[in-house]
Formats: sequence, structure tokens, C-alpha cells
Amino acid sequence: MDVRLTTEQRQLRDAAARLADDLGPGSVHDLEDGDRVARLEKAVDSTGWRALRSDGATAVEAAIVAEELGRGLVDVPFLGPLLADDLRRHLGAEVGPATIAVAAEAVDSRGFRRALTLRQRQVFAGGLGAVRAGADLTRRGAELLEPLEPLGELSAELIARWQALALVVTCADLVGVARGAHAVACDYAKLRQQYGKTIGSYQAVAHPLAEGLALIEGSVSVLRHAAWAVDELPPDEAIQAARIAKIYSARAARTICETAIQVHGGIGNTWECLVHVHLRRVLTSTELFPVSLEEIHLGLS
Repeated sequence: MDVRLTTEQRQLRDAAARLADDLGPGSVHDLEDGDRVARLEKAVDSTGWRALRSDGATAVEAAIVAEELGRGLVDVPFLGPLLADDLRRHLGAEVGPATIAVAAEAVDSRGFRRALTLRQRQVFAGGLGAVRAGADLTRRGAELLEPLEPLGELSAELIARWQALALVVTCADLVGVARGAHAVACDYAKLRQQYGKTIGSYQAVAHPLAEGLALIEGSVSVLRHAAWAVDELPPDEAIQAARIAKIYSARAARTICETAIQVHGGIGNTWECLVHVHLRRVLTSTELFPVSLEEIHLGLS
């Protein structure tokens, strides 16, 4: 495995980063800006990134985009449509724009009327109920409505690779959100002053932020390996790598976001402070395709 990104992958990363920086929410109040959300939706749709897998992109490239959009708290659907596209490309079925549903709940549902869901080895499509808000302020869910339309059956190998991809892109989202929260905390630590000095000059603040950076580097490493494994290793090994990455990244991201809140002090516990939006997204991404230590047969602490 070569961990270095190719020239094309770096360009893809830079394009996703620019989009997130230009149109992602810069404050909690931006989440309610309908004009911004409309521009963001149009921009993401025009990139074709939701159909990356159908266009022949690797899981590494899908993870690169998911990570940058997570870093910028991009609040229009990407993860759900990407996973739906990966299912649809194996079926040859024309189902139109769709997101993904887990059990009876569709994720990333804003602007979508249909969702695909996987039940055992069968793929079904169904309509969606009204979009509703949840703990994650950047993504909306909706109820998957019965009856469901059967679209086809997939092999056990394809299902396993899809499951590995699902873990990888949620892991990439976790890593990106953690990077975003860490950057916000570092920026604040450089500006906020106490006793005539910026708070970042004190070890009680600087050391946790340095530890957060180390956690991010570790998360990126396990993420890149898991993303590469989706297409290059046998399905059981790909799932194992993705599970390890998900557990590590979820724990690291939660620690980083909680540290970011603490660095902000009292203001970190207010609605206006953006870092709680990062923490909410981390917690919901952790519970999307959850993994337990028992599933990977390793005593990770």
C-alpha cells in the first residue's frame, strides 16, 4: 500500500476543501441560512461526487471527499447518496436520486424523496416521509415508508465490500469533523487572552491540543488503510480494517471535540459556539453503522 495521494487525489481533496470553506456553515446561525444551503446543494450536486463510485472512483477518493466535507460541516447530503450509488451501480436499476436508509430511518435525507436499503442480500427502494431534525444539526433524517420495492439481490462479497465502504466513509466523516473542531479550538486559543497572554501559551491548553493533533494523525493513518482495503483486500479483511478504523476514529473524534469545548471555557457550553455542532455530528456518525470491540477480536483500550 502506498499511503501517498496521487496528483489527482490531491486535486480532489483541494476542490472539496475549497467548497467546504466557501459554502459550509461558519457559525451556528448559518445553519438556518436557506440561501447558503441552496447554493451549497447546487455546488455539491454539480460536482458529481455523489456518484463517485459509479464513475469508477476508489474508496480512498470517496473517503477524501467525505473527510473534507466533514471538516467543513457541509450540511447537504453526501454520505447517504454516495452509499446508495454504490448499491445501485451493481443492480443496473434506474431508481433516480436516492439516499440510504438503515432499518426504517433514512439518513442524509434533505432534498431526497427515495431511499435504498439493504436487507440481508436484497436491495429495496422506498419513499420517504417528512424530513425531520435530530441531534445532528447538519444532517436530516426521514422515515422509510412501506411498501418497499425490491430491486435485486447482491452477492455476499459485494455486500461485504459495501459494508466496508459504509464504515470507511462514516470514519472519514469522523476524522474530518475532528479536524474541523481542532482547528476552531486552535484558532480560539491563539486569540483568547488571560492574564495578559493568549491561553494557547499555557500548557494546560497547549498539551491537550497537541494530543488532539496526534489523535488526528493516527485516525488518518487507519482511515487511509481501511479505505485502500475496500477495493484491494479480501472482503473479510476489508471489513476488519474498517471496523478498527471506525472504533479508533470515533473515540479520537469524541475526545478532540470535547477538548475543543473545554478550550473555549464557558462560551464552549453556549449554543452560539460552533464546536457543539461538531460534537453532535461525531456522536451521530459514531452510531451510524456502529462497531463494538467484540467484533474485531482485539483488546483495544
